Amino acid sequence: MKLKDILKGVDAKVQGGATMEVENLQFDSRKVGKGTLFVAQRGTKVDGHDYIDGAIEKGAVAVVCETMPKNCTKEVTYVQVANSSRALGLMAANFYGHPSEELSLIGITGTNGKTTTVTLLHHLFRMLGYNAGLISTIVNKINEEELPTGHTTPDALELNQLLRRMVDAGCKFCFMEVSSHSVVQERIAGLSFAGGIFSNITHDHLDFHKTMSAYIAAKQGFFNMLPSTAWALTNIDDKNGMVMVQNTAARVSTYSLTKMADFRCKVVEESIDGMQVEMCGTEIWSHLVGRFNAYNLTAIYGAAILSGADKNEVCRLLSILEPAPGRFQRISGRGITAIVDYAHTPDAVQNVISTINDIRGQRQQLITVVGCGGDRDKTKRPEMAKIAADGSDKLVLTSDNPRTEDPDTILDDMERGLSPEQLSHTVRITDRRQAIRTACMMAQDGDIVLVAGKGHEKYQEVKGVRSHFDDVEELEKELGVRN
Repeated sequence: MKLKDILKGVDAKVQGGATMEVENLQFDSRKVGKGTLFVAQRGTKVDGHDYIDGAIEKGAVAVVCETMPKNCTKEVTYVQVANSSRALGLMAANFYGHPSEELSLIGITGTNGKTTTVTLLHHLFRMLGYNAGLISTIVNKINEEELPTGHTTPDALELNQLLRRMVDAGCKFCFMEVSSHSVVQERIAGLSFAGGIFSNITHDHLDFHKTMSAYIAAKQGFFNMLPSTAWALTNIDDKNGMVMVQNTAARVSTYSLTKMADFRCKVVEESIDGMQVEMCGTEIWSHLVGRFNAYNLTAIYGAAILSGADKNEVCRLLSILEPAPGRFQRISGRGITAIVDYAHTPDAVQNVISTINDIRGQRQQLITVVGCGGDRDKTKRPEMAKIAADGSDKLVLTSDNPRTEDPDTILDDMERGLSPEQLSHTVRITDRRQAIRTACMMAQDGDIVLVAGKGHEKYQEVKGVRSHFDDVEELEKELGVRN
């Protein structure tokens, strides 16, 4: 594609010719080759401007940058922009032919519930007979083809590549998690969304956003970019539900478990195996458990109806949907029920523990295994430990993904949230495998073991090195469950 066509819609100052052919776009200088347009982005750790000369040596014919180099090469075209990351999103959309406009792209943002909602929406629409794509924390999918995933929201280049592949495969819908990081870092710039869902806002990612107001503003930024042709579905039981959509051009619909809303759900009965809900006047049995999942189900139902699906068919299929991997995933053996959940924020831990306490018997103990990630928001560590201790009979504090931090320093932070009485029924075991084994040994017939924090993840990152580790595998081994 010609450079001038790639730059369509980009506010830029061009030095040099703009009629040359560009073979590919890259922001990683290691991937630059002949005919490349190199985009110099300013990252949190690396500044792409430092790699401009190297990119040119590898064959870059044009460079997009925020600051012009002191020494410019005559054979290369330089494109100066105010924000390279935003420009990359717009250029990637141009380069791949605006694939997001050729299908219905539905995004969901919020602290909790994103993965469950997009995963089950994808499954629902596949059962409805549609070709559909999925972009999630767990996996990316084109229909049933699974693709590797890294960030919650891929970079702008990968996003447009994925969406183009989905369109070429005949996908009519794509369901996508939209992280607050991706909004701030302009990874979704240039995309055209047909709908947006807001789940909730709770304490998380303050290591990146610094303040709750900045975190809320990042989430709100997603709805601010929705066009008037799109719909926005917001949870009005969350105090920020209407804040999210106050500046959107999209058509606003609401969902709730407690208030009058466009889509209303009531939990009728719940057990460890599922729950009976009344969804907009229709009773549905669901394999999902807990009020937090009732919110997810309502968002799924609302999004499906707003996307044109038949109400009766959606209600029928909701009862078939299974939880996403690592989301209140149950493993049973030796008379013990174990639950693996991705809960890694104070609110998510509160939700899953409250759900278990609502449905367990008086004689059933709850033993919780939980840790906190390293190199992340430290302020939530004592809060998460206190919540876990308050709702559990016994607590095992352990490592999650310490990353580059000392695991014991993280556990020290968690213990600061516990009273002397809570510490008396708390065990501290740094090694996660040993912690899970100990919790299973503590458990008696009928007890429940909750292992929270990592969910679907199949690795543990210690001292910057990732090794295979799967909470589900460890529990199956300890409880004698055969695969």
